[in-house]
Amino acid sequence: MVKTKKPTPTYGIEQIQVLEGLEPVRKRPGMYIGSTDQEGLHHLVTEIVNNSVDEALAGRGDRIDVIFHQDGKITVADNGGGIPVEEIPRFKKSALEILMTKLHAGAKFGGGAYKVSGGLHGVGSSVVNALSEYCRVEVRRHGKTYYQEYKRGEPTTLVKELKLQTTNYKLQTTGTTTTFRPDRQVFKDLQPDFNFFKTQFRQYCYLTQGLTIHLTDERTSDEATFYFEGGLKSFVQSLNRHKKTLTGAPFYVNKEVNGIAVEVALQYNDGFSENVLCFANNIQNAEGGAHLTGFRTALTRALNDYAVKASLPAGRQGLTKDKLSGDDVREGLAAVISIKMDVTKLQFEGQTKAKLGNAEVKSVVESVVLQSLGSYLEENPTDARAILEKNILALKARVAARAARETVIRKGALEGSALPGKLADCQEKDPAKAELFIVEGPSAGGSAKQGRDRATQAILPLGGKILNTERNRLDKILKFEELKALIVALGMGIGEIVEVEKLRYHKVIIMTDADVDGQHIMTLLLTFFYRHLPQTIEQGRLYIAMAPLFRIQKGKDVHYVYSDEERSALISKISAGISNQQAASITIQRFKGLGEMNPEQLWETTMNPETRILKKVEIEDAALADEVFTTLMGEEVPPRKRFIQTHAKQAEVDI
Repeated sequence: MVKTKKPTPTYGIEQIQVLEGLEPVRKRPGMYIGSTDQEGLHHLVTEIVNNSVDEALAGRGDRIDVIFHQDGKITVADNGGGIPVEEIPRFKKSALEILMTKLHAGAKFGGGAYKVSGGLHGVGSSVVNALSEYCRVEVRRHGKTYYQEYKRGEPTTLVKELKLQTTNYKLQTTGTTTTFRPDRQVFKDLQPDFNFFKTQFRQYCYLTQGLTIHLTDERTSDEATFYFEGGLKSFVQSLNRHKKTLTGAPFYVNKEVNGIAVEVALQYNDGFSENVLCFANNIQNAEGGAHLTGFRTALTRALNDYAVKASLPAGRQGLTKDKLSGDDVREGLAAVISIKMDVTKLQFEGQTKAKLGNAEVKSVVESVVLQSLGSYLEENPTDARAILEKNILALKARVAARAARETVIRKGALEGSALPGKLADCQEKDPAKAELFIVEGPSAGGSAKQGRDRATQAILPLGGKILNTERNRLDKILKFEELKALIVALGMGIGEIVEVEKLRYHKVIIMTDADVDGQHIMTLLLTFFYRHLPQTIEQGRLYIAMAPLFRIQKGKDVHYVYSDEERSALISKISAGISNQQAASITIQRFKGLGEMNPEQLWETTMNPETRILKKVEIEDAALADEVFTTLMGEEVPPRKRFIQTHAKQAEVDI
């Protein structure tokens, strides 16, 4: 039998497509805004707001109003300079129309209008326009108001002068008002999250001193206004608001060197964790970069220099070989580092802008902070001594922890021997294929060990509640047997020595009961990882296993559900299928803990990669995460009481 070869599709000029104008955005929206879910919708709002923030950074405005309308439209209005409306001779069209309908058109490519900018450099407005089923821009310039309307990126009107004012926004001399309705053909979720933007706009106003942002949600009648006279100083004080501070007012410096504006605020608290946030042109850099490196170098050097001058123990009195390290001076530190520079020279590593790459920024930040912090310590000896005493206690704890760590780690996991006896390890040696389940209690641990896939799944049972690591230094943590076993099992070290590449499992899964005690143990474990091994979270290695709450059986059909809502829905569905003639019964079993499941049930519901539900632990807002951990796990009782009262209605109480 002779097989007939299928004809190969031809490749000629008829296959070549040229996407005109904003077609590429509508064709591949994810390339421009990341996704078409609520996160993508938020991106649209952020791009327009960023343009208004850029006006404030340029000194042309100081107020932004954002409105979520009931009909799905979103309005962003500012009192900035207003988008130019004059005709651009080359295109024979208004500058406003060009900016709204062409990619990579704007004043942020070196034209001098924006020395500092955090937007998409001329892409933002046109992308928002392309992905909106309706868009209207009103511009106030030269004592007149102009407008143009669009549909999915295409103008539906010419640029016209508006004779009668129709907007609700309080008129200023100049400014821009953009109203758009995200395209229902593109977005899966058309509801912006009020709380998300409360957090974002609060941060913008901290970083841009003197800026006011007013947020109105007409859907719920919620409103919020943000303005911080203190700017970064207010930001740092907010980071420490649930903590006991060691000094009076925060240290603050704002200085420009070689065209780079450096603004830094810091204040110490009596906690053990570090909370430093970094920004470049108002863009948060979660992974730090050159500005963070320069800041840390200057901080360590300035405090060591002062310790020598003041004849403190870290200087002249017997601890010279153990000078204050970076870890010592960062304990209990809250700081915000913000640099602003020419947008055309700004460099980031990667597309997410998570890390600043400008090498020249390091030396500038280092010199500014070193000089200013040195003067601050000299001029504020009481505050300086309080900070240094904190640093020296951290140094002593580090020296004490060093011996314990060397015993626990170097003779253990880092050399591949002496794994904890309670660990039921897996056969797989490739970390990418290996999983570690951290299980609550010996009963659940027994079921997990029997039900697991021994090839790839390791089990580490914990004996009850672990130490609250929010309130303890590393030397105390290393004396706690359950945590010592966990550190050894993970194999990546802790404290000064963390080698992420030596993590023995690329999925570290917390598996606790769904009751109050289980949730508490989960919180204690999350606190440990967040404070002492954040690399597991940053690299996407930490997960939470979702155990079912109910087993529902009708005849031979068995279902597992994970919430009361799922249970009610399933029972209603099953009941609807039962005729009056059938004497069918539904059996409902409520699982109080993992130990109540036999190994087969635990495997089927919670451990089998084909059927289980895992939640990846991520940090979306570092400042908020730090505040929540401090509130829930810290020493101060009143903030915790307020938190519980505020969120009491959201709690799932098992009575």
